[in-house]
Amino acid sequence: MTVSPLVWGITIVVILALLAFDYFFHIRKAHVPTLKEAAIWSGLYVGIALVFGILVLVFGGPAMGSEYFAGYITEKALSVDNLFVFLIIIASFRVPREDQQKVLLFGIVFSLIARTGFIFLGAALINSFAWVFYAFGLILLLTAGNLLKPDAEHGSEADNFIIRLARKFFHTTDHYDGDKLFTMENGKKVLTPMLLVMVAIGGTDILFALDSIPAIFGLTQNVYIVFTATAYSLMGLRQLYFLIDGLLDRLIYLSYGLAAILAFIGVKLILHALHENNLPFINDGQPVPVFEITTGLSLTVIIGTLVITVVASLLSKAGKAQTAINNARRHAVSYLDLGYTADPAERERIYNALLNEVRQIEEMDPKYRNKAKDVEAIRAEVAEAHRQHALYLAR
Repeated sequence: MTVSPLVWGITIVVILALLAFDYFFHIRKAHVPTLKEAAIWSGLYVGIALVFGILVLVFGGPAMGSEYFAGYITEKALSVDNLFVFLIIIASFRVPREDQQKVLLFGIVFSLIARTGFIFLGAALINSFAWVFYAFGLILLLTAGNLLKPDAEHGSEADNFIIRLARKFFHTTDHYDGDKLFTMENGKKVLTPMLLVMVAIGGTDILFALDSIPAIFGLTQNVYIVFTATAYSLMGLRQLYFLIDGLLDRLIYLSYGLAAILAFIGVKLILHALHENNLPFINDGQPVPVFEITTGLSLTVIIGTLVITVVASLLSKAGKAQTAINNARRHAVSYLDLGYTADPAERERIYNALLNEVRQIEEMDPKYRNKAKDVEAIRAEVAEAHRQHALYLAR
């Protein structure tokens, strides 16, 4: 189905309006979103995406609607995985809690711009070269393999090449000045960590696009569906970050689920490439009669894999233990970091969360508790947080 320029224009205006609303009504005033606020707005953005999908289903037909929902669910799952890296980057730069929303919104906007560029580039390549389906399929299979590696845990992405260049050639400071990108230090204008963390997130967004765009092109080649599914999957990601912050570690099998989905889509792309084959060294340049995976089957496999992954993660005792231990360490470090937040209520929330996690750790089976890395270091940080809180109350 061909989408008219008018529909394209209305869609882009709606997406820009949502981003502008997010900035002017939520981001301009630095604050820490409550769990209720994050839940309401996260649910609202998911609702908007679902309503849009129903409109596509009604006006575009079942095939187009199925392609949108398959693409949206896949991109949303990949976006949740991206939050792991955002969390690491934000933590490594010690971004004040009140200003993390602005960093996340920048990441969403930059990601939308970068992925839009990749979408139109990918569409142009597909229209010109049929072999691109082979390339996209291999990219997804390699990505799936990397996710299954034992050492493929989310490491720190903050100290990347661009950041090292910025610190080498520009004056930078380790101190924040509110949410300012530049500040004055010793009479010189310098870059603040706020600008550097945005650069770090922007750089990782480009890497994410290299995985996510081939994945959605494996489900549909309709550029409008690719664009809208990608855009709406990014909407509400900021709120989702604060909603599931601290629960991300609980999804211990997410990488396996995503690997299965990406491998499935990679196989689907290669089968489609064989069906459309024109490479002279494969079947003498003739199409190969192979089974083609339908959009309905794709949607079923994607939803089924994610449900199994999430349920298995939530029921896992090892996952529950890992979540409690990682969160206890994170909250202890945050409490000890006086630059983390200036809000007394937020510091009290962090300490109460730490107490709850320590209680969970004490009640869990020792075989899970003792598997954690750096157990002694974690215990020391938690003990220091207790000591600092006692001093705070004694003032």
